[in-house]
Amino acid sequence: MRVVHIGEPLTYDGTQLRSHWIYETTGAEGDALAWFVGPCRVASQALVDLADRRAGHEILAASMLHLLVEHFDQDLEVGIVRQRLLVAIAADVVRSSVGVAVERQGDDLFVADRKLSVSIATVSPVSVLIHLGINVDPSGAPVPAVGLAELGVAPSEAGQEIAQRYAGEIADIRAARAKVRWVW
Repeated sequence: MRVVHIGEPLTYDGTQLRSHWIYETTGAEGDALAWFVGPCRVASQALVDLADRRAGHEILAASMLHLLVEHFDQDLEVGIVRQRLLVAIAADVVRSSVGVAVERQGDDLFVADRKLSVSIATVSPVSVLIHLGINVDPSGAPVPAVGLAELGVAPSEAGQEIAQRYAGEIADIRAARAKVRWVW
C-alpha cells in the first residue's frame, strides 16, 4: 500500500471520495492512502451517508487532517472493517500523543463528548473508498467539536503516523493471510 502526503492545503468537499482520485492527484497507483490538511466543506447533497443526507446535515470545519484510502476490491463490509481499523489507529495515535481519553463510537472519535472526527466508507465500481477527517480547528462545525490544535497534537505528525501504521497493518494482514495452510 502506498502512502502519500499532499503538502499543499486542499479543501475536502466530498468530490475526492471517488475512484482513482489518489492516482489522478498524486500518481500513486493501486491501493493507497493519501493525507493532507485543509478545510472541510461537504454540503448535504454531497454526503455519502444517506441518513445524514436525508436529515440535511453538512460537514464543516475550518481545518481537518484528511486521510483518504482506496483499496481495489469491492467488498463494502471489508471496507467498513478497514475503516474501523483506521479510526482505531487514529484514536491510539491521539491518545498516546496527549494522554487524553479518546473514545471510539463506531466510526467516530470523541473527546469528552465533543466530536473529533468524521468518517465514511463506500464502494465504487472498482474499489472501496474511505475518508477519515480529524478536526484540527473545528470552527464552523455544526456539533460540539474538539480539534487537534486544542489537544496540542501536530496534524502533520499525526497524519504521518496514522498513515504509516495503517499501511503496516494492511501489510501484516496480507502476510498473515499468505502464511496459513487451509483446513478441511
